Amino acid sequence: MTGIPRGECQICGKSSLVSGNLAACVDCIRRQPEQVMLHIRQVQVASRREFDLPTEPPRDSEGVLCPLCVNECGIAEGHRGFCGLRTNRSGKLVHLAGTPAKGILHWYHDPLPTNCVGAWVCAGSEKHGCNNLAVFYGACTFNCLFCQNWHYRQMSPKDQGMTAQELADKANLRTFCVCYFGGDPAAQMLHALSTSKILAKRGVRVCWETNGSMQPRLLERAVDLSLETGGCIKFDLKAYDDNLHRALTGVTNKRTLENLARAAARIPLRREPPLVIASTLLVPGYVDAQEVGQLAEFIASLDPNIPYSLLGFHPHFFVPDLPRTSVRHAEECERAARERGLVNVHIGNRHLLSRDY
Repeated sequence: MTGIPRGECQICGKSSLVSGNLAACVDCIRRQPEQVMLHIRQVQVASRREFDLPTEPPRDSEGVLCPLCVNECGIAEGHRGFCGLRTNRSGKLVHLAGTPAKGILHWYHDPLPTNCVGAWVCAGSEKHGCNNLAVFYGACTFNCLFCQNWHYRQMSPKDQGMTAQELADKANLRTFCVCYFGGDPAAQMLHALSTSKILAKRGVRVCWETNGSMQPRLLERAVDLSLETGGCIKFDLKAYDDNLHRALTGVTNKRTLENLARAAARIPLRREPPLVIASTLLVPGYVDAQEVGQLAEFIASLDPNIPYSLLGFHPHFFVPDLPRTSVRHAEECERAARERGLVNVHIGNRHLLSRDY
């Protein structure tokens, strides 16, 4: 590699494709997490303090429990949960946003066909002249250090927000589908589900782009709506190795994989258009062919026909010193996914790919 800034792994000394902020290579994160996680945890904390977000999921055993996502925050009086949208007031769970009465979000009409993760397999790609109601939520249940949409953190529950009805009314006669992303809809599922019920009655397809960390019963309701309307649920799988997942996102991937399996169990009810789609961002040096191969093997064990899209990375947020994903990296991951049994594998965001390594 030439011209690519390098960090150095504090354990093994490797300098190729190592983020300076992480100061650890992928092999040491996977094999020796106890040696590197203290430092990476400090990076995670710094990335959240910058936006006045709680630095970790609270675990107050005497606090109020928020059961809405994998973090299951135990929130002390006057404090907030990890997503920043729930607090404890006099021993009661209070929603600052993310309910039918108030969602923190941006929205816009995205002309179809669009660059949706599932565009290569969804009916929307053929609906020229129609639009997608794109809903960008301003909160998340993860803290991805490589976040491509990190600016969601600039939104606040103190913002005015929008009710579910107000959001649904932004759909017009040309709106073919709605897609929730962000941030992540997992942090505001109550708002998204309420909006979706209204839109479903108007014939709008309901789609989700999510890290899959929501409470399982909320996941089931989301899948129901996608099944009913002809939409899909797209799982953004960050990593398979849990140590790596925790290092990159601050959170375990256990709920994500469980929810993917739950959603995949519904595939026999409707195979076309695909109900479940998966994707992975190919972060240079970290999300490699080994990681993608393990994810693909898991997906294939559920259904080998689940579409899987591999996405190009652009330097962002707390890993700005990594290069864009290379063509070689993407093609190696595509081969790995097919070799592990997946039939429908796609390289997305090709325009972002480089030849830097």
